[in-house]
Amino acid sequence: MKNNLLEKREDGRSGSDLREISFERGYTCYAEGSCLVSFGKTKVLCNVSVEEKVPPFLRGSGSGWITAEYSLLPRSTSTRVPRDISKGRLNGRSSEIQRLIGRSLRAAVDLEQLGERTLWVDCDVIQADGGTRTAAITGGFVAVVDALRYLWRSGKVGVIPLRSHVAAVSVGTVKGRLLSDLCYQEDSHADVDMNVVMDGNGNYIEIQGTGENGVFSKGELQDMLSLAANSIEKLVALQENALDMDGEELEALASS
Repeated sequence: MKNNLLEKREDGRSGSDLREISFERGYTCYAEGSCLVSFGKTKVLCNVSVEEKVPPFLRGSGSGWITAEYSLLPRSTSTRVPRDISKGRLNGRSSEIQRLIGRSLRAAVDLEQLGERTLWVDCDVIQADGGTRTAAITGGFVAVVDALRYLWRSGKVGVIPLRSHVAAVSVGTVKGRLLSDLCYQEDSHADVDMNVVMDGNGNYIEIQGTGENGVFSKGELQDMLSLAANSIEKLVALQENALDMDGEELEALASS
């Protein structure tokens, strides 16, 4: 595997470079937390709504819940993607991705401190250029934190029930070359494609890896995981900068 991370890609990045990342908090005016996250040309609108109840299996437990919905909006891609409602069912890809988002973001929150309420995380892809699920997780985290801040500021929770940052990135090999944060063109030609979700303490939450056009060795897997960890460390720093929590909020964190 070519491991020259300094060699330039078509968009001018080195192999280890992320695309330009931005988080526009408060993007919508009604949701308790919202964020438009951009990974290069990929843009995902993440809205978090607070519901003062939990699914039946959690009633009386004292624990909260986080669940997600994910959708590619029409013309988020080069051809029009029909809305799921027009087909009368959720497609398998969207179902798998929204379950991944929910699992990932539940790892960020102390659900017992959240109390018996649900955070609905709606992730709508308005423009797709690869890495939509990783962008949804990374931007969804920012929106979740703002919803938790809202709950704390309004006196509904005694602490900000945050365990850790959570972020995700795609890594893979294209023509034997190791790359981070693949755009669509790279992803569509990848020999190996992997999505990695980690918390801010360097722990893994989920790893999804596939040999699209071949197999990969243990050494190659380790190289991809190392690159993913370095990339997620950068993403967590960008999340922290975007969230800009004040001293009072930092003291109120459940993890502090």
